[in-house]
Amino acid sequence: MTKDMQSLAFIPQGIEAYVRSAHAYPMLTVEEEQEYAKRLHYHGDLNAAKQLILSHLRFVIHIARNYSGYGLPQADLIQEGNIGLMKAVRRFNPEVGVRLVSFAVHWIKAEIHEYVLLNWRIVKVATTKAQRKLFFNLRKNKKCIGWFNQNEVDMVAKELGVTSKDVREMESRMAAQDMVFIMNEDDYNGENTIIAPGLYLQDKSSDFADSLEEDNWETHATDKLMHALSTLDERSQDIIRARWLDEENKITLQDLANKYCVSAERVRQLEKNAMKKIRLVMEA
Repeated sequence: MTKDMQSLAFIPQGIEAYVRSAHAYPMLTVEEEQEYAKRLHYHGDLNAAKQLILSHLRFVIHIARNYSGYGLPQADLIQEGNIGLMKAVRRFNPEVGVRLVSFAVHWIKAEIHEYVLLNWRIVKVATTKAQRKLFFNLRKNKKCIGWFNQNEVDMVAKELGVTSKDVREMESRMAAQDMVFIMNEDDYNGENTIIAPGLYLQDKSSDFADSLEEDNWETHATDKLMHALSTLDERSQDIIRARWLDEENKITLQDLANKYCVSAERVRQLEKNAMKKIRLVMEA
């Protein structure tokens, strides 16, 4: 199909406007359908293919509505059905003796089924042909919201030609809820929020424990240092603060010697004795 014809599968405007426009295309008579089908089949007439597709868009909408219970956008279901319709038109043989709608319904449903199975759950609920048949039939037969009792399971299994175990397993898959692996802050809405699995994993890049331990140690060490300083006389406290604790205005031994009218060596001795006393207090 050309890009122009492929664009028919997509629904750019609102769904209601699309439905109205689809129903605006007239249905073809048997003779018109045969004429267009032969022109496409024998001569590759793309305009004929376009007329066949446009006249059957309403059937795709009708089929897609039967799958509205899966919680998927109706526009997407119709879009997938349109793709199936185009595949059917491309393969339709006018010499078989059936109407296009009878031939196309299988292709339309096949595309919609594939879309539903891929998008109804993040983890596929049905992978084999038998499981897919059971999935759609079980959705059709499941009238109650709760779980089947054993009698209902046996009845459905008999009706669908499968085992009771198959019915139970598919029911369990269909009842499962998807869960995001990692939630954003906006996803949390109180105490009833489901905790995402990602929150249970260890973050090996985090050093939170080490940081907490370091903060506790620094706080403890600072408290002990302040206590040790308080045991010194006022001059010794001033010397220690000026020499070791003042990050911005460190002064020299000579500056302190001039301040207290003593020698620089005396200040060094006072500093040494003060440091010794502080160490003893902190180690006690």
